Parts: sequence; C-alpha cells; structure tokens
Amino acid sequence: MKFLDEAKVFIRSGDGGAGAVSFRREKFIEFGGPDGGDGGRGGDVWVEAVNGLNTLIDYRFQQHYKAGTGIHGMGRNRTGANGASITMKVPVGTQIFEEDNETLICDLTKEGQRFRLAAGGNGGFGNAYFKTSTNQAPDWANPGLPGVEKTIWLRLKLIADAGLVGLPNAGKSTFLATVTRARPKIANYPFTTLHPNLGVATIDGREFVLADIPGLIEGAHEGVGIGDRFLGHVERTRVLLHLVSAQEEHVGKAYKTVKHELEAYGGGLEDKPEIVALSQIDVLEPAEVKKKAKELQKACGKPPLLLSAAAHMGVTEALRALRDVIVESSEETALPDRSRFAPTEDTDTDAEDEG
Repeated sequence: MKFLDEAKVFIRSGDGGAGAVSFRREKFIEFGGPDGGDGGRGGDVWVEAVNGLNTLIDYRFQQHYKAGTGIHGMGRNRTGANGASITMKVPVGTQIFEEDNETLICDLTKEGQRFRLAAGGNGGFGNAYFKTSTNQAPDWANPGLPGVEKTIWLRLKLIADAGLVGLPNAGKSTFLATVTRARPKIANYPFTTLHPNLGVATIDGREFVLADIPGLIEGAHEGVGIGDRFLGHVERTRVLLHLVSAQEEHVGKAYKTVKHELEAYGGGLEDKPEIVALSQIDVLEPAEVKKKAKELQKACGKPPLLLSAAAHMGVTEALRALRDVIVESSEETALPDRSRFAPTEDTDTDAEDEG
C-alpha cells in the first residue's frame, strides 16, 4: 500500500425532491382537494475517522463523491424518499480544509468522530401543504432546494507520542526498527525513508507510538531535497528525539541545520520538548565519540544521549527519556482542544431548515 497524506476531493450533497401538485379524483366523492406530497430530502456528505487506515491513497483513485437526490413528491399525499447519504472513511488524524487549503473545516483526532461536510437540500412542499380555509385548491408546489457542492482538501497528520528527526542517514529508521516491530527500509544512502513510518515501542511496561519521518537537509523549507511537508506528521507528538550521526564531520552544524528547518516550518515544533542523541557511536573510537559529544553539547546546550541502535547501546536510556517526557506531558496537558473543529460522534453543525 502506498502512502498518501494529502488529497483533493470534490463533494456534492443531494438536491431535494420537488413537491407535487395533485388533486383527489375519486368516484362518488363530491368534493376533491389537493393531495400533492412533499419531496424527499437530498442526501448528506459525511466524513468519519475510522481505525485500520493510515493513508489517503483511496482518494487518489476516486475524487468525486455525490450523495443521492431526494425523490419528488406524488399524489395521494405520498412523500418522496430521502436521498442516500454517503460517508467518506478517513484515518484518525485527518484534517479537512476548504479549497484554499488553509481554512480548517474539521480535525478528526479520535476514532468514530463524524462531521457533516455538505447538507442535502430540503424537499419542496406539495400543494397539500398550502391548503387553507380561504385557499382550498392551491395549484402550486415548491421545488426542492439544491445541494451543496465544494472542493475540499484532505490532509493527514499521523498521531504519535514521539517523533524522530534528523539529517538523512542519522539512524532514525534503524532506531525505529530496533525498538518496535516496524520494518522501514534501511540502506546506506540519503532519503532511504520517503514516507513516515509508525511503530509501538515498549519500555518498563508502558507503550507509546513512535513516528519516523524522512530526513531534513539544509533548505528543506524551501523545497530542497524532498522538502519539509512531512514535518506535519510530528506536529501532534509530545516530544522529539533528535538524532545526530557521529559520522558527521561537524555534529554541531548538523544539529543546527535540522533545528533551523524546524523553526522555519513552524507549527510549534521549535518549542516541543527535545531529546538530543549522538547516534551510530559504534563506528568510532571512544575518544572520538567523547570529542563529538562535547561539540554537540555546546551546540544544543545540554549533554546528549549516546546510542547505537545497531549495537543496542543506549537504546533503553533513550526510550526511558522519551517515556518520562510523554508521561509528564500527559499529566499536564492532553491533546489541544479541537472541539470547535472536531464534533463528537454524529454531531452535525449545519442547522436544517424547514421545508
């Protein structure tokens, strides 16, 4: 399955059915009267966050979603059937934007959350509705109201507790494969990782979700390399593990390069709790490792962890450091309050008009 975290989709809710103009014509009944039924309501377009999905790849192949049209009313006071509603299934963590790709419509951060993106048009009244004591034979009916059509953007931001950042070949994928059951592609060339990977790490009986994203290089915020778009997948994390490879000639410069890209991206990443680690230390002599650790400490302002995922050195200490920050963050604050954009299950923010 290919990974896709952004898709453009056209949606249209159903038109309401027209009301009917009809009069009773029954044998042996002296006076007839209007008996035109109302039209049915058009179908709605809903979006729902479901479990089991981690990509928007389905929306690359189907990009138009249209709800059913309401059936017209008929004589003998028969009301037309409502049009069928449709529900778009998306992964948890999906954001829905207007066509400008900036105006947020809703943010689905929990499984089962639903949001009505487009309300179906109301059905028109039949002529029986307009009958009064002074107008007992109305010969008109209302047409159904048209549905709503719009183009929207779906953007997926994976939900994880901790995120891995660093330059390409800093050992992020190796670390993820070592501490979780995830099996990302690992190779000795830049940009081996082309899409985010998730894994569940366990330490001292506590589990947390770890996200690995493609490496950043200088100028990523300007589109250099594969850009910084994938940083959106670590926006929701509580802590970042910044890996700096011990094989870098200038580890301080490598740290500052990634830090600058995080600041240029924004999204609060520059203010997130950060754990810095000097990775791949197994390839250097202890004296060289000590020297580079001091250089990295000078750049980041705190002693870095020393680890090698391939040699299982310092991995436990790194996991415990991540766990401590996650636990502390969980106790202080939960996920940002998005109740304004993420209604609870079956919540509908569009008021239904009468008639």
